[in-house]
Amino acid sequence: MFERFFPDEYVASAYVIPFERLYEEGYRGVVFDIDNTLVPHGAPADDRARKLFQRLGDIGFASCLISNNKEARVKMFNKDIGTNYIFNAHKPSVRNYIRAMEIMGTDRANTVFVGDQLFTDVWGAKRAGIHSILVKPIHPKEEIQIVLKRYLEKIVLHFYKKSLKNMGN
Repeated sequence: MFERFFPDEYVASAYVIPFERLYEEGYRGVVFDIDNTLVPHGAPADDRARKLFQRLGDIGFASCLISNNKEARVKMFNKDIGTNYIFNAHKPSVRNYIRAMEIMGTDRANTVFVGDQLFTDVWGAKRAGIHSILVKPIHPKEEIQIVLKRYLEKIVLHFYKKSLKNMGN
């Protein structure tokens, strides 16, 4: 019932993902959500984020930010990152996931998505046929509509974790 929302992977943070391994497995593009995935909601890029995008470039990855925020927010975060971005993305709509792949020159088979929300980030990536990695939110302070969705996410994550146990993971 909830499987459509299950991520392909669930990790503690975008900063612990083994991107070198993903590259070896054939992935060539990484699409990121911003708020609570890379930095706390509304924050500018920090040193960790700058180093991550430098590392991705050194590995050989193309990258793109995809955010439901307005351009001013995305542009402010991207100022020191200097990657591709799509604002006002209407996630979980598939259209801008596909656009991100077009921008990066990648396809469904060699693109990975990293985000912190099941019902926008992960569901959109799954609908677009992209490998999805769910990360735990960086900071507990969130907008009210996100706080309400988190309660529903807890239910889905319960079944996700239960399905992993049943598969022996």
